[in-house]
Amino acid sequence: MDVLAGLIQTAFLAGGVLALAALGEVLAERVGVVNLGVEGLIALGAVTGIATVLATLSPVLGLLAALLVGFLFGMVFALATVVVRANQVLCGLALTLIGTGLAATVGKAYSGMPAPATFGPVSIPGLSDLPFVGRALFSHNVLVYVIYIVLPLFLHWLMFRTRHGLNMRAVGENPAAADAAGIPVMAFRFWYTAIGSAMAAGAGAYLTLAFVPSWSEGVVAGRGWIAVALVIFAGFRPLSAVAAALMFGFVTALGFVGQARNWPVAASILSMLPYLGTIALIIVPVLAFQRMRRIMAAPAGLSLPFFRDLR
Repeated sequence: MDVLAGLIQTAFLAGGVLALAALGEVLAERVGVVNLGVEGLIALGAVTGIATVLATLSPVLGLLAALLVGFLFGMVFALATVVVRANQVLCGLALTLIGTGLAATVGKAYSGMPAPATFGPVSIPGLSDLPFVGRALFSHNVLVYVIYIVLPLFLHWLMFRTRHGLNMRAVGENPAAADAAGIPVMAFRFWYTAIGSAMAAGAGAYLTLAFVPSWSEGVVAGRGWIAVALVIFAGFRPLSAVAAALMFGFVTALGFVGQARNWPVAASILSMLPYLGTIALIIVPVLAFQRMRRIMAAPAGLSLPFFRDLR
């Protein structure tokens, strides 16, 4: 039971990076902008978080600094894709290359240095001491509760229970019709792309300040690409994206436990499990179930630039 409780606890921790990055990508893609720069943004947030904590000894400032860096890079990305209307895929790939390269260069000075202050677990009175579930569910840092409960519920309410959310979805589905109805398409796309980028960078700070408390080149390990895939699998819905991230966190935790307990499986196979799962969850449901094709359908205006004079 202790092993299972530890497995669930690690799954929540490991999935938090994917969940926060996927929620940011949901925001961007719901308004019609596909951001393939998530990998680079996570790397930038990770190195910014560790550098800030080493200078200030405050993980909160580290997270805020990462969010700010992600927001600034997101504004540059939005300027290129929304205002200038450059190709979104190419700009996203460029952002990934720039982000990972810049993070690797800046991070050389911090490589291998442990974070002196991190987001530690918060004990919930009366719940943290419960057998099994206390450790598995109620012994996490505050970011875990925000990422898995507060943010997805708020975004679900915003997108599907408010007029603002209806406008968001209209911008992503049919920007020309939304513009004709008086919705500021460019503003929606610009700011939600920047906010989504900030959340991706925040996921990087979570990685180095709550999950793996140090920086090293390659620490992101493709999590940005998995987050993008999770958004597709989740049908561009925040609650589903968080659930999918938790599932992948469980797969990651399973690999950790397998290596720690010397399972008769090669370590390389255990390390590949999250990536193999990504491929399987994208391909198999679409091929097997017609209903899944409809659920996973992207917004009609995704990746298409908006030209007001052509509507």
